[in-house]
Amino acid sequence: MTNIAVFGSTGSIGRTTLSIVEKHPDRFRVRALAAGRNIDIFRRQVKTFRPAYASVVDEKDAALLRSEFPDVEFFSGQEGLNALAHITAVDLVVMAVLGLDALMPTCLALQAGRKVALASKEVLVAGGRVIKRIKRSDSLLVPVDSEHSAIYQVLRGETDNALSRVILTASGGPFLDLPSGDLRNITPRQALKHPKWKMGRKITIDSATMMNKGLEMIEARWLFDLRPDQIDVIVHPQSIVHSMVEFADGAVLAQMGAPDMKLPIAYAMNAGKRLDIGIKRLDFRKLGSLNFRAPDTKKFRCLGIAMDVARRDDGSPVVMNAANDVAVDAFLRGRIGFAEIADIVAYAVDRHYYRPVNSVDGVIAMDREVKRYVSERMDASC
Repeated sequence: MTNIAVFGSTGSIGRTTLSIVEKHPDRFRVRALAAGRNIDIFRRQVKTFRPAYASVVDEKDAALLRSEFPDVEFFSGQEGLNALAHITAVDLVVMAVLGLDALMPTCLALQAGRKVALASKEVLVAGGRVIKRIKRSDSLLVPVDSEHSAIYQVLRGETDNALSRVILTASGGPFLDLPSGDLRNITPRQALKHPKWKMGRKITIDSATMMNKGLEMIEARWLFDLRPDQIDVIVHPQSIVHSMVEFADGAVLAQMGAPDMKLPIAYAMNAGKRLDIGIKRLDFRKLGSLNFRAPDTKKFRCLGIAMDVARRDDGSPVVMNAANDVAVDAFLRGRIGFAEIADIVAYAVDRHYYRPVNSVDGVIAMDREVKRYVSERMDASC
């Protein structure tokens, strides 16, 4: 029996994780749940899974839930997330909290020797250097993203073989074949219609701008100890090949499967052992051809910016990530256009004075600084 804590339980990754627990109650038991402000869903989760510990953002919500579930110990805020990371009764932490709120609890869980199934991109994009300093982080950190899970699966049993490069596949999002000039007229509703994956709002917009793939390049660097020149991106619209690894002899191994996040989540949850999770099976007779093409970094400027940032060895990933957070939120609120997301990210990356960032506090401070001046710039221009 694996005792798990699910951080971000009401989001897409969290709900999928809990659906796997329900399908395999003999293998998994929920000991802790953490969520944001979606209290209705969270209340149902607490009632269903009866964790010993739980946390929400707002202390008022925590107080209300304490009265409803007196047998559950409730926490709140960032301190609540950090407290759950210390719980000794947990074997595996599924980290799917949005933003840098995930960084400190991830570090605390790793320092305590907990295995962490990581879905929060910001942890490694902004804090990769900090995470890599934690003892045993390489063995304790398991990727949940489909692309990084694919690489992780391919590399198991290949420790004695020389890796040449990894190839991250990208669906290209909903605007892959849209003329560049039409991107300025894109609405949030259009951008949220991903052709292959069901994801949260933020990551869906990142997929539409292809920033998502740039973030994944930086994640891959830290997850697999790669040089930037060992990481490539290829567009694969069918989303059947989830990523590939090329070895020194020229052999290329790929992980394939239907585009369903249950597969990488279950693989991470079950210590690399495969479970029947009820996903659709591939029928190669019906698939037809699989297509691949180079990404267009002039059209998808966010990817081009991220590729440049991935080659740098300074705090620019923190800056890019923070500016992108603000820009995506502004787009979803209708304050800026789709094409302006890249403008704002480029502005922040180009203007920032870079200094060494070697701690969680340093990463968080830089993130807040960037978000402040990017927000001020948008306020001034609106």
